[in-house]
Amino acid sequence: MKFLIIGSKGFIGSNLVNFSNNEGHQVFEADVVVDYEKQDNYFLVDATNANYHAIFEQQSLDVCINCAGAASVPDSIKQPHRDFQLNTVNVFKLLDAIRHYQPECKYINLSSAAVYGNPQRLPVNERDEANAISPYGYHKKMSEQICEEFYRFFKVKTCSLRIFSAYGEGLRKQLFWDLAQKAQKATEIRLFGTGYESRDFIYIGDLVRAILLVAENAKFHGEAINIANGQEVTIQEAVKTFYSFFDKKINVNFSGESRPGDPNNWQADIQQLISLGYKSEFTLEKGLQNYYEWLKKRD
Repeated sequence: MKFLIIGSKGFIGSNLVNFSNNEGHQVFEADVVVDYEKQDNYFLVDATNANYHAIFEQQSLDVCINCAGAASVPDSIKQPHRDFQLNTVNVFKLLDAIRHYQPECKYINLSSAAVYGNPQRLPVNERDEANAISPYGYHKKMSEQICEEFYRFFKVKTCSLRIFSAYGEGLRKQLFWDLAQKAQKATEIRLFGTGYESRDFIYIGDLVRAILLVAENAKFHGEAINIANGQEVTIQEAVKTFYSFFDKKINVNFSGESRPGDPNNWQADIQQLISLGYKSEFTLEKGLQNYYEWLKKRD
């Protein structure tokens, strides 16, 4: 298949480019970063005023996967307009370009578990109420509604992936990156929360395979699909597992303070993803070991 990966220089996008190429797909990339080496299959996007019409005019594509956008809850609180532009307006622009020039091209929208906020029950199902607790979560839900709109009224084939806590090589933010940075400076570390908050982690190697399974097997009727492993892991347990790979002993204390926009507990119902052929190949321990080895090579 011919893939267009928007945000190809980012954490998920760059890993997806490599994986898709290895799987034998023809990959076209688009991002805001100048790339002097990739001339034929790379589109440079204007960061301030993205226009995707030229891309779909020039190249016939089977699947467009949007890995671009803002991905920070704290930043969405500080800069809600920027978050709205990147996570909703640009989705509309992409879909409108597809509608005009390539209505048969499938569109995969990378959404987030943040749309759920604090679920009333676990594991949370795609049919459960979305109740975001941050601008980021609200805007991701709006992007899903835009995908539903384009399928319902214009028959553009869309689906949204509610990605839970992704991690792995190339990620330079969030929990495990922050833990690694803190460990370089101290052996006594203090974190937000109680440690009993929980997440449903998914390693990048599993995530990119899940995205390709969606591209090949999903209905594309504007639906949302949970992307996770269906396992609830406490932050305390995740921190302990990650620091077990370090050469020195690191003591971790939790402040008990919560941050605005942070959910308490997450666990995904992934039956819909499993029905598409998904099975995890990486335990949390193996994924974190791979991430730790990548971090060591950077030093």
